[in-house]
Amino acid sequence: MPKSQFINPDEARKSSQLEFKPIPVNQYNKTFEEEKANFSKEDFLRIYHDMALIREFENMLNLIKTTGGYKGVEYNHPGPAHLSMGQEAAAVGMAYNLDVDDFIFGSHRSHGEILAKGLSAIEKLDEKELEKVMTEFFDGMTLNVVKDNFKGSVKDLAKRFLVYGTLAEVFARETGFNKGLGGSMHAFFTPFGVYPNNAIVGGSGDIAVGAALYKKVNRKPGMVVANIGDASMACGPVWEGLMFSAMDQFRELWEGDMKGGLPLIINVMNNQYGMGGQTCGETMGYGVAARVGAGVNADQMHAERVDGYNPLAVIDAYKRKKEVLDKKQGPVLLEILTYRYSGHSPSDASSYRAKEEIEAWESQDSIRAFRKQLIEGGIAKEAELDDIIEEIDNLIFEMFKLSIDEKVSPRMDMAKHPELIGEMMFSDESLDKMEDREPEVLMPLEENPRAKQIARKERYAFDKNGKPFSKMKQYQLRDGLFEAIADRFYKDPTLIAFGEENRDWGGAFAVYRGLTEALPYHRLFNSPIAEGAIVGVSIGYAMCGGRVIPEIMYCDFLGRSGDEVFNQLPKWQAMSGNVLKMPVVLRVSVGSKYGAQHSQDWTSLVAHIPGLKVVFPATPYDAKGLMNSALQGTDPVIFFESQRIYDIGEQFHEEGVPEGYYEVPLGEPDVKRAGKDVTILSIGATLYVALKAADELKEKYGMEAEVIDARSLVPFNYELVLESVKKTGRILLTSDANSRGSYLNELARNIGELAFDDLDAPPVLVGSRNWITPAFELEDSFFPQPGWIIDAIHEKIVPLEGHLVKNNFTDAEQIRRSKSGV
Repeated sequence: MPKSQFINPDEARKSSQLEFKPIPVNQYNKTFEEEKANFSKEDFLRIYHDMALIREFENMLNLIKTTGGYKGVEYNHPGPAHLSMGQEAAAVGMAYNLDVDDFIFGSHRSHGEILAKGLSAIEKLDEKELEKVMTEFFDGMTLNVVKDNFKGSVKDLAKRFLVYGTLAEVFARETGFNKGLGGSMHAFFTPFGVYPNNAIVGGSGDIAVGAALYKKVNRKPGMVVANIGDASMACGPVWEGLMFSAMDQFRELWEGDMKGGLPLIINVMNNQYGMGGQTCGETMGYGVAARVGAGVNADQMHAERVDGYNPLAVIDAYKRKKEVLDKKQGPVLLEILTYRYSGHSPSDASSYRAKEEIEAWESQDSIRAFRKQLIEGGIAKEAELDDIIEEIDNLIFEMFKLSIDEKVSPRMDMAKHPELIGEMMFSDESLDKMEDREPEVLMPLEENPRAKQIARKERYAFDKNGKPFSKMKQYQLRDGLFEAIADRFYKDPTLIAFGEENRDWGGAFAVYRGLTEALPYHRLFNSPIAEGAIVGVSIGYAMCGGRVIPEIMYCDFLGRSGDEVFNQLPKWQAMSGNVLKMPVVLRVSVGSKYGAQHSQDWTSLVAHIPGLKVVFPATPYDAKGLMNSALQGTDPVIFFESQRIYDIGEQFHEEGVPEGYYEVPLGEPDVKRAGKDVTILSIGATLYVALKAADELKEKYGMEAEVIDARSLVPFNYELVLESVKKTGRILLTSDANSRGSYLNELARNIGELAFDDLDAPPVLVGSRNWITPAFELEDSFFPQPGWIIDAIHEKIVPLEGHLVKNNFTDAEQIRRSKSGV
């Protein structure tokens, strides 16, 4: 809580009551005649065209899934096809007034949203802009398929491009919008403002907030629409995203042109069902989804339910809500009432709902109803509308045939290029800044009080006589992190950082102390206690073009952001076909002292997930250099830090931690002490345990251990370790992670295979016990200790003369522990 906001108990304890304003429900009441003043004939026909195109696109997919073909052409599509037939008016109404600067995010039922937004963009872009987009995208690979022998206008060519690119993506073709790596549920096309659609229900609920934050912080035009289903209102990303999006600080603490709410519309496509559960009356209690807005903020999120069966009602709502966003009064919650005719997927027979219900909604079908209005209103004749349908049918059929043609629409050739997907996992780029403009700061860095304090510190832990300087005088690991992060804030104008206690407290562990004075509020701020949103918002911010440092205060809280860390952050670069970058450095502290829910090392969990880079520095020199490298890249990095060693000084680089900029490459381990008899490979803070064990090995047993600090888990270069093992013939690996499932097992397996001929004994692991983490007073029985390492070497690698074992590392004990699950 900032000091500027005084919480007055006299006011807080007053008796009162909250009053809610009425929430409009289906209040649109304009007649078709009245709307003629707002739309031209071309506008009305465009609305009809776009709805009909979406319907036929999905009808085609439905027929392929249910009958094995379309219009007499057989095709087997084993992949998903979650259809939105019935929801066309909701999608077209949402997209109608949006341009390419307005971004939409969606759910897995998103074909209609993609096509509606794409068609809207085509309408608004001029021919030169459209040609540029199509020609430059994947160097014209998608365009070349649809322009061959085509004689029509650029706008018509763009429609072909949109339908084909989307369909080719659904069918996993390399010519699709994401090279076939996204597929039906993840397809998108950023040049038209269509951002990732999400297979995870509610997955866009916090990611879209990050996109809106990006627009706000970096003064980009346009709004952001998060298209989510009614069933997602129970999902964590949605609730956390709502809380994050409506933070009071946007209006009360952010200054200047930053003051005001986010340009965000949460668009709830309420089709009445989630999988087979009926949201209203069964799996939810809100009755009307718009009701939720009343609980979020004093504006009630300007919540409203709109009749999504009437495209003009949805267009009207978006026009009105855009005015709200233009006044910086967002976010907005819109519930668009609609209905899906098909089941959750084509394999769903809709046994959970009555046939009469489906028929009742179909009898009021939005496309048929709008067609009737156009005819009765004198806008168009039957023949004109029939011509539109015929044109659409021909377009869809032609694009379907192109998209299944193996010659013009091949899949990625994994036989010829077996590493092709692997090469897309990371961008491996190096960028000083994401945008070329001056960063907003409050003072020169050299005038910052923290920077001045650090400048007076000893950047090597020992004096010329080998005596350690006092903790107060030593340059600490947290200082290395501060210097790297502060340097990047003064280089990259897009960089922001947020998390719990990030600003006025100076970060939970004092890494950010001094940045509050250096940065405006919109670049460093506190977030809600919402780890899912902290990561999800970062993802949306990064995929739109910004760089961000979110922080998870304790490693244990990664579980609260599980989907965002495991299912979102690692995947969008590859699923986009490398269109997107993900410059997110997620800081995660590994704790101790606070027991079972605050003291776990979960490095192995994230290292298991493809698409994440994982580092864990243990020295000030490495902390600064690795953070510099992480912030120079455009890949997601999980940056682990141990609370045990935030205050440790630099003990290895005698010249001290350099004052200027330098990088430690990710993936390169480092020899911290040379030796010839046994190799000890450590991860994180256990480096110092390993060094103590090495001291004892030398003093008592005359054995010289070579101690290697892994520094990174992913990537990891084995060459230095293999060279060491070739010399010593023995290796022990240690970290604070529980030994069962630890990433040490992966390292040991590879070392065992790669160094088989050089090893005198199998690699041995010493990790934490497979227990809950106990209280601080009992931690020595849980985390690896120097004596454990020595005992393990004695029992498993080489007998140590005269050694008395205190900890049992025998084969029998290993079997016993595994048998009992501990």
